[in-house]
Amino acid sequence: MRSLLLSIICVASSAPAASARLKELVDVQGSRDNALLGYGLVVGLTNTGDSEQVLFTMQSVAGMLGRLGVRVDPRDIRSRNVAAVMVTAKLPTFSRTGATIDVTVSAMGNARSLQGGTLLMTPLTGADGQTYAVAQGPVQVGGFDATGGFASVRKNTPTSSTIPGGATVERAVTPKMDAGSFTLRLKRADFTNAARIATAIEALVGAQNAKALDSAAVEVKVPDADKESPVMFLSKLEALTIEVDQKAKVVVSERTGTIVMGENVKLRPAAVSHGGLRISISTQFAVSQPPALSYSGQTVVAPVQQVEAEEAKRSAVAMPAASSVDDLVKALNAIGAPPRDLISILQALKAVGSLDAELEVM
Repeated sequence: MRSLLLSIICVASSAPAASARLKELVDVQGSRDNALLGYGLVVGLTNTGDSEQVLFTMQSVAGMLGRLGVRVDPRDIRSRNVAAVMVTAKLPTFSRTGATIDVTVSAMGNARSLQGGTLLMTPLTGADGQTYAVAQGPVQVGGFDATGGFASVRKNTPTSSTIPGGATVERAVTPKMDAGSFTLRLKRADFTNAARIATAIEALVGAQNAKALDSAAVEVKVPDADKESPVMFLSKLEALTIEVDQKAKVVVSERTGTIVMGENVKLRPAAVSHGGLRISISTQFAVSQPPALSYSGQTVVAPVQQVEAEEAKRSAVAMPAASSVDDLVKALNAIGAPPRDLISILQALKAVGSLDAELEVM
């Protein structure tokens, strides 16, 4: 793990300054995805759907059959080939009627798997209660749940699935664009990047046509020559290349023991002493039997627990100042600690002020 981390960060530290197209850094304010939500039924399951204990599934099946002219009491339904699901999707901006979008299907009841099922026609509504799309089609599950007797095998999450292109847009979402000016919203707020974006736009279309409002917004005025075709003007802006400035940041994950460092991370001189404490608890069973020819005694089994503690002895390590990520990784590797222990060391270095970076724990 440490050698892999070293190789990745050495490449990052030797790479030139990062640059990106403007379209990767900003969005036009007002153009965003909209969340859609719907409730539906997945049919065609092989006895892996909701049981009769899930009352809302049986009521939904009875209601659906009632709309089709079949009257049935929900209490008489005993099929496990149906599952109640929630259907979610994101409606992109400028979506036109007839376009298709991907949907995610998740079980609500006690269904074991949605594999092999088909989602019935499900209206998808927005926050305003209006229907914007209709979903239907066979679900695709990235796992399975196999049961035989008292044994079962499960891989991934078979109760969650997707339908690529499974929803058809029924209501267009086309926000109007102001031909005079618009605002670019930075995906990651940063004053330096906002100023660089404004400078690059002014170099392209002329001075006084771009202004950084704050760390997350840049206002752009459309030149008179481009007011008739704002789309063409935006396409020229999207192709601009911006030198991106990044914060010094260290991201650690205590769940997986992963450590990722940016190229601007610096380390001040510090002394680190790290020792591991190992505690083991074992249980042994002692059997006590009564004497021979004893009719009143009983055999007794008594558990006996043994606790052992062992602390590794390690000397303090002097960590010199590191001006690059490569030097920082070499200094951390000198401690000889595994990645999960390095997370605690990085937190302690940040606490004493030796780590010049933002530390984010996931």
